[in-house]
Amino acid sequence: MSHPAASRLLPLMVVLASASVLGLAPILVRLTETGPAAAGFWRFAFALPLLLVLVGRPGGEGLRRPSKWMLLAGLFFTLDLSFWHYGIVMTSVANATVLCNLTPVVVTLIGWMFFRERPARLFILALALAMGGALAMAAGARPGQGTNPPLGDLLSLTVSFWYAGYFLAVKAARTTAGALRVTFWATLAGLPLMGAVSLGMGEDMIPATAAGWAACVAMGLMHVAGQGGVAWALGRLPAAITAVTILIQPLVAAGLSWIVFGETLAPVQALGGALVLAAIVLAQWSNRAGAETKTGAAPEGTAPA
Repeated sequence: MSHPAASRLLPLMVVLASASVLGLAPILVRLTETGPAAAGFWRFAFALPLLLVLVGRPGGEGLRRPSKWMLLAGLFFTLDLSFWHYGIVMTSVANATVLCNLTPVVVTLIGWMFFRERPARLFILALALAMGGALAMAAGARPGQGTNPPLGDLLSLTVSFWYAGYFLAVKAARTTAGALRVTFWATLAGLPLMGAVSLGMGEDMIPATAAGWAACVAMGLMHVAGQGGVAWALGRLPAAITAVTILIQPLVAAGLSWIVFGETLAPVQALGGALVLAAIVLAQWSNRAGAETKTGAAPEGTAPA
């Protein structure tokens, strides 16, 4: 299915806006006054009423029965938020947000290791840049940026695997359903799972002040606008383009963490972050170049069967 450049403009703008909104997530997690997983629980809980209204509105798609892809998206998103929220607390916001966006590199690496899908030479360079950048960000972390920076960096890095699963599950679900219905069912499926993780970890579930509750409500609104926008765009853009475009998220998060928490990047961290972002773009470029060589046309990011 072809996507003319003109038809991609609106979805591209939506992805940019949605990713910018999602850049608020790590800031709000720290302001909720709850445990890391509990913050994800309230994100889902406050998003669901608004999603229910939007999905059930006159002329809307309606709830109907969820597909397996919607439920699988909820599972992957629960794993994503659980690992990432702990990473945000343990390391700097910039490190946590950049490292979790290594998804395109991770997906290609898995295909190479387990499915013998040999990547282009450019990907080898991208992998080297990504590893070097991640090491630089971890090594350059300043004291006071989180409770356990090395572990926080590792947890944030593993988020790449969970986010890849969520990304592909949503892409598959969008072939038969609208963005709001996909987001609603994925959120509903994730709510009890997120609550179970929080209780299992013995976290504080209830914010201590009105400001903490306000942050929880804001996370719900951010979830609807951010994830809903990304899900909508995934039905209209190739996954590769969307994956690269959402890289604005760590830039927004890093800027906000500097303003709100005073987390400035050391020069080596800034260099490492730039290397990681460049690696992700280069990995996508190498995939497209390889596909064009084999088929004579640019790939459009098909959903899994």
